[in-house]
Amino acid sequence: MSAGEWNTQIIAEFRANDGKVGGPFAGAPVAILHHRGRKTGRDLLAPVMYLADDGDAGTIYVFASKAGAPTNPDWYYNLTAAGTSTVEVGPETYPVRVDELTGPERDRVFAEQARRYAGFAEYAEKTKGIRTIPVLALRRA
Repeated sequence: MSAGEWNTQIIAEFRANDGKVGGPFAGAPVAILHHRGRKTGRDLLAPVMYLADDGDAGTIYVFASKAGAPTNPDWYYNLTAAGTSTVEVGPETYPVRVDELTGPERDRVFAEQARRYAGFAEYAEKTKGIRTIPVLALRRA
């Protein structure tokens, strides 16, 4: 199954179950990122795990891990270039402002995600010395 087919299945399951999915995402918070291709102009969707901000209900964090690949996912470049987007969380779809976290703030948020979901620590280990996994704050607009 291609990555595109897998994403299509996850998105369909997400939408059919008010934002809940099974498989490798079972029990994890999942969002659907809407983004427009910088080169193609096509509207695209990407299912991702997120971390809700404990102090701000209007902010979630997403991680451009690409499962520890040596390059960032395309959605990362599309979102940072646009600066705004739309996200689906549970049964809700809403506009967001996209801000990249850096320094200690990025490290704190990523460490919390890695503490909750060990796969993220593994992704960081795979990318060590190659790239730092970006963390984006999606703030309700």
